[in-house]
Amino acid sequence: MRVLSSSLLRSTFRFATSFAAVALVLASVVLTCSQPAHALPAFARKYGLRCSACHESWPMLNYFGQKFKDNGYQLMNDRDAPIWQNPGYWPVVFRITPIWHRVSTGKVEVDTYAAGAPTGGSAIQRISSSGFDLSGLDFHTGGTLEKNISFYLLPSSDSTGAFHFEQVFVRFDNIAHSPWLNFKLGRFELDNLLSEKRILTLTGNGGVYQTYHFIPQGDGNIFGQIGDNQLGMEYLGHSVDDRTRISVSLVSSSDGNVNLSTTANAYTAFVAGSQAFDAGRLGVQRVGFYAMAGEASTYYLTTGGVPILGSGIGNKSFTREGFVGQFYAGPHIGLTIVTQHGSDNAWFGQGYGNAEATDGNGGTTCTAAPCPPNNVPGTTLNAGSQAPSWNGATFEGHYIYSPQLIFIGRYEFEKMSQQANGSGYGVGVTGPNGSTGPMPSNLGNISTYTIGFRYNPFMTSRAGLAWHNEYNWLHQDGTGPSLTPGVLTNLNTSEILMGLDFDF
Repeated sequence: MRVLSSSLLRSTFRFATSFAAVALVLASVVLTCSQPAHALPAFARKYGLRCSACHESWPMLNYFGQKFKDNGYQLMNDRDAPIWQNPGYWPVVFRITPIWHRVSTGKVEVDTYAAGAPTGGSAIQRISSSGFDLSGLDFHTGGTLEKNISFYLLPSSDSTGAFHFEQVFVRFDNIAHSPWLNFKLGRFELDNLLSEKRILTLTGNGGVYQTYHFIPQGDGNIFGQIGDNQLGMEYLGHSVDDRTRISVSLVSSSDGNVNLSTTANAYTAFVAGSQAFDAGRLGVQRVGFYAMAGEASTYYLTTGGVPILGSGIGNKSFTREGFVGQFYAGPHIGLTIVTQHGSDNAWFGQGYGNAEATDGNGGTTCTAAPCPPNNVPGTTLNAGSQAPSWNGATFEGHYIYSPQLIFIGRYEFEKMSQQANGSGYGVGVTGPNGSTGPMPSNLGNISTYTIGFRYNPFMTSRAGLAWHNEYNWLHQDGTGPSLTPGVLTNLNTSEILMGLDFDF
């Protein structure tokens, strides 16, 4: 046994030293490469711009890159129209990321076994998994159909290859030769200053902005997620120098779902505006606001108790509003701050609204009863029901050592200001995990930290590569499993990720 253990130890040591050597070589190659950097390949092949012209770090835009995007992916010269382009130019970019990651969930309820058979009991334990993996594939194509008519098309797949259309729109730019008149129709990202679609982080919890997606515990409103692409139309106006920006969007209250499968008879408005000013050596600073106000269904007609998709009525309201600031301390240090106050109607707080929520049979869409709560005629709210509301904020800082190397740090918090059931003030309603008391005032609160760096050893007009390293930790109050009825526990999850984010 000792011989086997010694052999295993030597093999493990050889593997560890070999892995360390490979990692050291990779780090050496990455950190010593200094080839010229250019823009995203699809547009670099058209205009020949350097990476630093449009990006603080790919894919995050800088001031000039935002202006280029606002102009409809145009530099406002005679090279904008396709007729003047090289026939060999094809504005297409593929992006995918092979990764290694380790995910750890602090508390998971698992079955217990004895003598090879389940005991009918449960235990709480940490689950950690690590290994090599893949991201999904993004297939970007965009540009101009004609001078001042721009488009973007993004077929995207998950890691198994299941495709959907993440983004697709046509925009009419500079109508009547005015930068204040631009209209877009299709599926697109809402126009907020901190773009989730150009986020620099990739982990499961760190790869999205929690402030854009927060939903209170038990809430059925999925339609107010600012980070998701939406279906609708948008007006955008901006000054010639892009210092002043204003946009107004009208979208279906469907969270971007196609085929009128969710709320089909309600709409949401999104308004955003910002003003930039030159602070001398500190750089161009920008402050702005955003507001979302809409309605979504809580009552769906049914067949055999199963909601008929697209039949939603009984609309109830929801709102999101906040402020955004982009601040710089010279060319290397930046800080973006997003705040948000959110509120949902009391019906959403009681779980009404999402007809496609997981049913009681383990499916992802309700195809057989029991189905999610449905506000059918005669339904009344429980005593003590009230509109859930919350406050949140995102602080994202970065240090740009060079256009090829960026360090990222982010802190986010989401805190309930009023729960859907009694807000912790003594209303006797059924709470989570069988509790008969009020919902704790902190139930569902989130705190999360993300740190990482991205190094681009090169970004030519044909391809790009980023060596990506990231760590995320997330804490949520009261959402962990418990073996004691009525007792709530907190949940912590973490993920460390290393990958090669490349496009061509």
